Amino acid sequence: MTLQQLKYFIEVANSGSINKAAERLFIAQPSLSNALRELETEIGHELLTRTPRGISLTTDGAEFLGYARQVIEQSSLLEQRWLNKKPSRRLCSISTQHYAFAVNAFVNMVKKTDAEEYEYTLREARTFEIVEDVKNLRSELGILYMNNFNRQVLEKLMRENNLTFHPLFTAVPHVFISTSNPLARKKYVTLEDLADYPRLSFEQGDYNSFYFSEEILSTEYAKKDIHVGDRATIFNLMIGLNGYTISTGIVSADLNGDNITAVPLRVNDSIEVGWISHKDIQLSRQAAMYLEELKTVVAEYGVDIKNEL
Repeated sequence: MTLQQLKYFIEVANSGSINKAAERLFIAQPSLSNALRELETEIGHELLTRTPRGISLTTDGAEFLGYARQVIEQSSLLEQRWLNKKPSRRLCSISTQHYAFAVNAFVNMVKKTDAEEYEYTLREARTFEIVEDVKNLRSELGILYMNNFNRQVLEKLMRENNLTFHPLFTAVPHVFISTSNPLARKKYVTLEDLADYPRLSFEQGDYNSFYFSEEILSTEYAKKDIHVGDRATIFNLMIGLNGYTISTGIVSADLNGDNITAVPLRVNDSIEVGWISHKDIQLSRQAAMYLEELKTVVAEYGVDIKNEL
C-alpha cells in the first residue's frame, strides 16, 4: 500500500467518478482503475461499487477513506516540517439546504484559511441530495432541518445510510417577505394572513416528497404555489410578487440586502437545524473549522447553539 494509491482513492471518492478523477490526476483511466483494484486486492476488501452511473463507496470503503485522509494529512504535515514543502492544497466540501447563515459561515471560513492553495465546494442542494452527498462522502457534512413531521422519515434515512444528525439550534418558524409587503409591519402573522399571497418553496426534483420539503407545513393547502430552484430567485419573487417562504428567521443583510425581513409565524411547530456526518469518518480540520464558523455566525443572531459533536 502506497501513499500514491491512497491519494488516488481519495480523489476518486471526492469525484464520484473514476473518469473525472483520472482527468484531475492527469493519468490514464485504465491506470487509475488498475491501481484501485491492486489496492483492493492487497487489503482484501472491496472499497468501491462500480456502476454505469459512477462509483460509490462500500461500507469498508467509507471506513477506509477516513483512515486514508488522516494518513495523507499526516504525511503532508511531515513534509512541511522536515522537507520544507509548501502546505498541501486544502480540500473541503459542504452540502446545505438554502440557508444564508451557512453561506456566511463558508465565507468566514475561506477568509480565515491560511493555505496558499485550496479547493472548496459549497453545494446548496435538495434535501435528498444532501443525504446522498454525505453518504457517498462527496461532502464531509450536510446542513438540514428536522421537525415533528419529517423526523421519523429522515432519521430512518440516516440510519440506513450510516449517518448521524447533530442538532445545532431550534428556531421559531418565521416567514421571509419583502419589507414592502403589507405583512412586514405586523408583529406576527398567521396562516390565514398568508392565504392570498404566493407561497414560495424550493423544488425537490425526483424526490419531491413532503418529507423532503425545505419548508415546514408543506402539506398545508395554498391557493398560490411557486416552486423555485435557488435562493436568489426566491428573494426576487418575494420582492416582485409579495411572495413568502417559511424558514428559520435568520436573515443576512450582508448577503440578501435590506429588502427582506422575517416575521414570526404563529403556528405550533419548530425548526431544528443541524448538521449530518458519516459515522465512520472523522471531520477534516477544514470541515471542523467550517463548523466552528457556522456556530459563531448563528450565535451572532442570538440563537442558542447546541454544542453536540
